[in-house]
Amino acid sequence: MKKILLMAILILTVGVIAACGGDDEGNGGDGENSGGSEGEGKLAELQEEGVVTIGFANEEPYAYEGEDGELKGAAVDIAAAVFAELGIEEMDSQLADFGSLIPGLQANQFDVVTAGMAITPDRCENALFAEPEMVYGEGLVVQAGNPLDIHSYDDIAANPDIRVSVMAGATEIGFLEAHDVSDDQITTASDIPSTFSAVESDRADVTTATEMTLRMAMETAGDSLEFVDDFEQPDVEGVPSYGAAAFSLENEELRDAYNEKLNELKEDGTVQELLEANGFVDNMVEVGEVTAESVCSGENY
Repeated sequence: MKKILLMAILILTVGVIAACGGDDEGNGGDGENSGGSEGEGKLAELQEEGVVTIGFANEEPYAYEGEDGELKGAAVDIAAAVFAELGIEEMDSQLADFGSLIPGLQANQFDVVTAGMAITPDRCENALFAEPEMVYGEGLVVQAGNPLDIHSYDDIAANPDIRVSVMAGATEIGFLEAHDVSDDQITTASDIPSTFSAVESDRADVTTATEMTLRMAMETAGDSLEFVDDFEQPDVEGVPSYGAAAFSLENEELRDAYNEKLNELKEDGTVQELLEANGFVDNMVEVGEVTAESVCSGENY
C-alpha cells in the first residue's frame, strides 16, 4: 500500500513539473511570440494587430494630410520605416490640432505622435520621446513688403501694436514670451494654414513657426505674404529644436523598441534619405549626437 501511495505521489509530482515547465528560455508552449518584447505589452499587441494608430497635425513637411487624404511628411515616413522594421506595416492616421497631440497620447487615443514635435522639458513630463530625428530653427512670415519692418521676435516685442498668430500648442508661443512679447499680442490658430489666413486677412501682422514649415507653406501661398529671409534666430532655450516621435508614459517598452530600429535606420542612411525626400538637407541628428534624455533634462535645450 505504501509503495502504491509513493508511486502516485511521484507521478503527480512529475506531472506538475511538466505542466509548469517550458523551453530553455523559461517560456511556455512552443516559444513562439512569448517572452521578451515580442510577447508582452503594447509592442506585442501592435505586432499582433499589424497596425499602429498615429496622431499628427497638419504641418508640412513634418506630418500633414495630402490632397489624396493620405498621411505624408518626413516624420511620417520615418515612423513608417521604423514600425515596418518592428513588423507593423499599417498606420491608422488620426488628424488632430497640434495642441491636442500629447493629451491624445495620455487618453490612449494614439499609440504614437509623429509630427516633428520639438522635445521640451515640459513636454517630457507628459510624454516619452524617442531619440531626435531632426533639428530645425525658426522663421517668420509677414504681409508682403513687410510694412511693419519685422525681422525678429524683439521687433514684435518693441511694437505693442504688432499682432502675431501662432499654432496652438507650438513652442513658438514660449519663444515669443521669452522675448517679452505680451500675451495680448498673441493669438492662436488650429494649424499653419489658419495662421497664414490670419495674416492674409489682416487679423494678424505676422506668423511664426519652424523655418521649414513656413518655407513649404509659402510654396502655395498668395502674393500677399512674404517670408522674412533675414530673420534673426531667437536667443532662447529650445532653439534649435529637436523633433522626435512621442509615446505615452506607459509605453516605455514600445519607445525603446522604436529607438533601437530608429538608430539602425540612421546608421544605414535610410533616415537621411527620407529627410532629403521631404526637403530637408542637413537636418538629421546623428546617433548619440544629441539624446532625448539630454534635451528633457535641459542639457541640450
